[in-house]
Amino acid sequence: MNDLTLFQSFVLGALQGLAEFLPISSSAHLSLAPWVFGWPEPGLAFDVALHVGSLLALLWYFRAEWFVLARAALAIGSTWRVQGEQQQRLVFLVIATIPGALAGFLLEKKAETVFRAPVLTAAALIVMGAVLWVVDASAKRVRELPSMRWYDALFIGVAQAFALMPGVSRSGATMTAARALGFDRPSAAVFSFLMSTPIIAAAAVLKLPKALAESGVTAPLLVGVVTAALSSLLAISVLLRFLEKRGFAVFAVYRFALGAAVLALAWSRAG
Repeated sequence: MNDLTLFQSFVLGALQGLAEFLPISSSAHLSLAPWVFGWPEPGLAFDVALHVGSLLALLWYFRAEWFVLARAALAIGSTWRVQGEQQQRLVFLVIATIPGALAGFLLEKKAETVFRAPVLTAAALIVMGAVLWVVDASAKRVRELPSMRWYDALFIGVAQAFALMPGVSRSGATMTAARALGFDRPSAAVFSFLMSTPIIAAAAVLKLPKALAESGVTAPLLVGVVTAALSSLLAISVLLRFLEKRGFAVFAVYRFALGAAVLALAWSRAG
């Protein structure tokens, strides 16, 4: 954990939980915070553990939905047929997960090194903020989740793959793609949250045991996980209520401001 203090762990956990589900990029905040404040790099174990906190929040908040989807999976397994809205949604979630999983497998090393450059992160924050704002403002708002088709899920899944680059934002990319397809804001957010669950869970299963074997379970790690879980619950709840009445403009403005601040700081340090 590279000697993180409890306060630093708390701050990073809060950043992870809030930024994972708000369209402002958790990976950008986690990579930029140590760079800006001169903190130790948290390391792989801490980063994965924070995502486990967000995963626990997802499973708890959408527990009723996941219970229904689990029953749908059993039904599909027994009949080998897809019938009804919930079984279709489960298939669409699988389809949406595939592009991100492939991208993660092929580009994992670059995602952990080259893509984390502060200037590149700042550029992604600004560019994707503009895309989010324009698409949200111009998109139709007539579709709900029952109208989704397999090619919609694939398109949203491809958008999720771009979130390997810090600054893009998994939730921002997927919600932008869903809005471009005409889904209303709450539907775009719900599908974005549900489809992030398999990706986060897979990363935890693949990376957490090895990472913990190297660093162990420490007090800062536990503080970070708990903080990430609680802040994730807050972010999901607040965003879903917020999107019932308002759009994504405020998040785009935040992305512009953060990106500009990072570019200014990088320029000053280079000088």
